Amino acid sequence: MDHGHMHDMPPPASPSMINNGSMNGGGGHHKMMMMHMTFFWGKNTEVLFSGWPGTSSGMYALCLIFVFFLAVITELLAHSSLLRGTAGDSANPTSGLLQTAVYTLRTGLAYLVMLAVMSFNAGVFLAAIAGHAIGFMLFGSRTFRKPSGDQKNNDPPPSGCAC
Repeated sequence: MDHGHMHDMPPPASPSMINNGSMNGGGGHHKMMMMHMTFFWGKNTEVLFSGWPGTSSGMYALCLIFVFFLAVITELLAHSSLLRGTAGDSANPTSGLLQTAVYTLRTGLAYLVMLAVMSFNAGVFLAAIAGHAIGFMLFGSRTFRKPSGDQKNNDPPPSGCAC
């Protein structure tokens, strides 16, 4: 590693200089929030929004339920007939716009699930995995799918994740 140009870099910030992510050099009374870079267990976390779910067990349970249903809805949209369309709809601009809207919504939800998992909270990770698994079982696997005469449209898309 070349250390010859490190004199051009500012010195690292000390914990007393960091107040809610901004460096202001003052010794304010703000609580410093540390971001986990490894998986951890516990309800004291932040997921998707600043301060949410906080330290409440009830809000943490709500967070897990929210992430679970985000993953289920992502799988629902990934395996939706609206996303696949039919051969007769290929020239219909309204159908193309509907497919684009469903795809965009699915992609946005997949990124929200990914960002929630990036909180490195093990409970959130397990809720996301369980949501994707239940969603695939209900909407993607052949177990719960109604039999139809057209078997070639029954294959699920290659991946429900847009990442």
